[in-house]
This record gives sequence, structure tokens and C-alpha cells, in this order.
Amino acid sequence: MDTFPDLGSLTDEELKELIKELTAQEIEISYRRRILHGKIDILRAELVNRLRNKHERGAEVISGGDVQQLTEILAGRVAAARTE
Repeated sequence: MDTFPDLGSLTDEELKELIKELTAQEIEISYRRRILHGKIDILRAELVNRLRNKHERGAEVISGGDVQQLTEILAGRVAAARTE
């Protein structure tokens, strides 16, 4: 990450250009964030469909191990960021 400039040393034009650059960066980041949220929504919907199908076939959807892991996460005994 770039360091923030000394604002007092910038001309009005340099300030305007910096605002323009940062605004463009924010727009790009916002666009990428929306794309990622859309992908996440699609993946979650697919997972829900799969779990629903498993449940309809009579398969176990949530195991005792899942419940135990959730209990440990909520109790703060396991790092929540760990995924399988």
C-alpha cells in the first residue's frame, strides 16, 4: 500500500487527481466485491440444493462431528477460519 501524501504539499490539481484516482480504485474494488458476492451466493445456493437433496434421500445432512466442531468454534476453542 502506498503511503498517504503530505496533503499540505499538494497543489489543488494534484489533490483533484488523487481524488480521481482513488475514486476509480474504489469503483473497481466495489465492482469486484459485487462479483464475488454474486459468486458466493451461487455457491451457497448450490450447497443448499445439495443438502436438500441429501435430506430428501434420507441421508444425514449434519453429523455429530459437525455439531461438535460448531460447539468448539462457538466456545472459542477452535479457530473459526479453519475450513475443511
